[in-house]
Amino acid sequence: MTGEASTQPRTALLVLGCPQVPVQTSIALYLINRLKKAGITPVVAGNKAANTLLVVADPDRVYLGEVMDLDRAVARISDGKRDFDSCYVFIHNDAGVSYAATMGAISKGKVVVVVYGEHYEEQVAKIEFPCTIVAAKAVHNPLPLKKALDEAKPWAA
Repeated sequence: MTGEASTQPRTALLVLGCPQVPVQTSIALYLINRLKKAGITPVVAGNKAANTLLVVADPDRVYLGEVMDLDRAVARISDGKRDFDSCYVFIHNDAGVSYAATMGAISKGKVVVVVYGEHYEEQVAKIEFPCTIVAAKAVHNPLPLKKALDEAKPWAA
């Protein structure tokens, strides 16, 4: 949790919305892997469909650890019961931008937005709050977004 002694492991929340764009699930699993390799404990908060896709894709929980409902995560952070050192918000529509702004307002952690989809530039233009932006045109092929993440290395900061 943010503000605790440095002996505590770093944590990251991955905020996943509607999995309408196919790359979300694969990039989420990739990011979970990179975070774990960096010594950061990832927690996923998503809607039921996004969470179910990840659980089905990783049934033995090789990559996936804690998974929670997105609204529950927002409530716990808002109530001060939980926080994270960083928050990765996946964005492909207006709802994603709203969730990222909310996380920036309620969390003490660093906000990183992962913007993708056919019209990713339009979503980037809507971001008017402090955050690190990782963006690429990625719909079916996750490689442009993977490359953008690898270049930004937000887990190393």
